[in-house]
Amino acid sequence: MMLLRRGEFHAFEADGSPHVYLVPSAAVFRLDGASVAVLDALGTEDLSPETLSERLADRFPAPVVQETVHELMGAQAIRTVQAPVARPAAPGPRRRIPLTTLVLNVTSKCNLSCKYCYEYGEDRLVEPATKPRFMSEETARESVDFMFAEAGDAPKVHLTFFGGETLLNFKVLRFAMSYAKEKAAALGKEVDASLTTNATLLRDEIIDWMVEHNVGVTVSMDGAREQQDANRVFANGMGSYDSVIPRVKELLRRHRRRPIGARVTLTKGNLKVREIYQHLKHEVGFYEVGFAPVTTSWQRDYAIQDDGFEHMLQEFQALARDFLATSLEGRHHGFSNVRDTIEEIHKGVAKAYPCGAGLGLLGVATDGDVSLCHRFAGSDSHKLGTVRDGVDHARQDEYLRSHHIDNKTDCRTCWARSLCAGGCYHEAHTRYGSTAQPNLHYCEWIRRWSATCLEVYATLAARRPEFLRQFDA
Repeated sequence: MMLLRRGEFHAFEADGSPHVYLVPSAAVFRLDGASVAVLDALGTEDLSPETLSERLADRFPAPVVQETVHELMGAQAIRTVQAPVARPAAPGPRRRIPLTTLVLNVTSKCNLSCKYCYEYGEDRLVEPATKPRFMSEETARESVDFMFAEAGDAPKVHLTFFGGETLLNFKVLRFAMSYAKEKAAALGKEVDASLTTNATLLRDEIIDWMVEHNVGVTVSMDGAREQQDANRVFANGMGSYDSVIPRVKELLRRHRRRPIGARVTLTKGNLKVREIYQHLKHEVGFYEVGFAPVTTSWQRDYAIQDDGFEHMLQEFQALARDFLATSLEGRHHGFSNVRDTIEEIHKGVAKAYPCGAGLGLLGVATDGDVSLCHRFAGSDSHKLGTVRDGVDHARQDEYLRSHHIDNKTDCRTCWARSLCAGGCYHEAHTRYGSTAQPNLHYCEWIRRWSATCLEVYATLAARRPEFLRQFDA
């Protein structure tokens, strides 16, 4: 006898209606009354289709129940009961994934001494003296050659400049951009460039270059004067807000070709997310603002603790409600954390890995060593090759196999794993000493934040579906 069982999903309410987020397929469904009844009936026991129809006969005709069962099985919300089978080993990528983004750490030097910077903490990956502090033009040229070689047939590649303070090596940025565009034209490809900066070195010449080459810019900034100057300081301890703000406003005034975003690092003492957003978005003028908790060992006095994560979640959820209300009115909001998650939900992203590190994204250290991402640049234990000799694909494949979500035991039963996949490798390395370890310290935070984003998404899908069309490309 065939028995039916509920599949793996997260049930939630949005726009006054029941919904499910289906874990295997990463799909979102709005449920009708018959679907709710079928899932409720299967909530505590396995039932045959005949028994299920009998139990619901007083509410729904048998043909309606049968059709509902068929639809729910097609969506994987329910399934037939089968004998358990051994879980196969995680296969890793089935084909060679071309490189789409290369991050050049053009310098490990910075003109700020941010108190939370992972470059100089006890979780530092490598002594600064073991690598050149500035990338040379020759290494930049080799990096660009490497990027196109690893990109394969991809028509577009993304070249990102990072630091340290990226603009300390503006000479190499300018050289690399010119060389990359020249080579792209010869190959019939396109280069999209971006960079991250603390904005202290912005001047007319650099802004002109950004505009000319349509460079995307993210500014690392932590809020208004009090918040910015608490951690983002110069070597003499002086705050950076007064130096940064006029330069940022000039950048925003002149660079109109692409939206300019701010990236905020949240610490134990800096968790006023809504206040920070209000200042950076509406008073300074950034197009969007994104937030990330500080990456550090838990012993540091600025590390976010349990009560801090709870406060941060409440602030995020309040901003998400603002995002929803603004979007329903057809206006742009600018809270990138919710927007990015909504885009993943809309596209049905089911992550086997938390990000593109070691997959479609690689980082290059100042000496040309290739690593998982920019945060591991300079770490010999996370090195995958060099821009001169190429990537050790056997090592890359082994890394991806061992870090597949199926190999993270704690994640296997989590309904949010398709949106998280265990979290940032560098965060895990810093907290637990291993990139393979899931970030258990914020699991509940991720689940609750994912639930909030699902509610926002489903409400937009019901009441303003045209908003979601921006993610169809």
